[in-house]
Amino acid sequence: MNEANADLLRTMYQVALTIRRFEEAAIGQYRLWNIRGYFHPYIGEEAIAVGVISALQPDDYIVSTHRGHGHAIAKGHDTRLVMAELFGKATGYCKGRGGSMHVSNLGQFNLGANGIVGGGIPLATGAAMGMKQKGSRQVVVSFFSDGASNNGVFHECVNMAAIYRLPILYVIENNHYAVSTPVEQSTLLRDLSKRSESYGIPGLSLDGNDALRIYQAMAEPLRRARVGEGPTLIECKTYRHGGHHINDPGAYMPKEDLARWKAHDPIDVLRDYLAAAGVTEAAIQTIKARVEEEVAKAVEFASQSPQPSEVDFLQEIASL
Repeated sequence: MNEANADLLRTMYQVALTIRRFEEAAIGQYRLWNIRGYFHPYIGEEAIAVGVISALQPDDYIVSTHRGHGHAIAKGHDTRLVMAELFGKATGYCKGRGGSMHVSNLGQFNLGANGIVGGGIPLATGAAMGMKQKGSRQVVVSFFSDGASNNGVFHECVNMAAIYRLPILYVIENNHYAVSTPVEQSTLLRDLSKRSESYGIPGLSLDGNDALRIYQAMAEPLRRARVGEGPTLIECKTYRHGGHHINDPGAYMPKEDLARWKAHDPIDVLRDYLAAAGVTEAAIQTIKARVEEEVAKAVEFASQSPQPSEVDFLQEIASL
């Protein structure tokens, strides 16, 4: 493996580990009552955001989900501002008004997370239509869950994107559960990517815990999208490491299944790639230390940030 590939792996490992440590720190802050409302961790699924977004150009768009912190961080968002948003502070990306499920930043081409299951799919499809009309070579990526792929809006949007050959990648993050409903009880398809056949577009199913393989698999779908050949449906099979949200104990998740997926942890997979590329343990420890420092600073920043101004909020509403 050449040095360029080793550099890519180091970057991917650092981003994936940042997502993991960010989520762990945020869980701790949630337990301290510094984060309110629902919080859906991305732990166990980091490879999807890292693999897909690493293959994008900086000005490509993403649309996220209620489990969206990992997508934002992989898109290059400042962890301090993401954490501040979770804290509901004025320094957050949405001035504390979006919270955990609605982080967005148009400056970095993130059209936003969405608290409605499947709610981001039509937004992403509309953005792709805009890109098509502008004649841009930009691509839109829509992340959503296995549960969302059963919503009517999914089928309507994929069909529309196929007809108009829109520059969009539909990425199913199949973590095997729609809240507590196993995917096997909601669809008879072994591979959800097979749904692409109904719309005449390519589909592929990937190991959702292998960021490098996901990254490599993005080349052809992105090429197709940029030259006007239309969308691709991509299923990334993964498994969350806990319940649907923080307060869900996940008792419905078989212990043997969870243990098997944890043995194929996306962080460990990337670390194994680093070792195979000749990256030393000292270099890996340096990355870990850098990540720990960044996340600690994010918590400190959020903790010290001011609460949103009620006056400012009312003035903004009045000006609409």
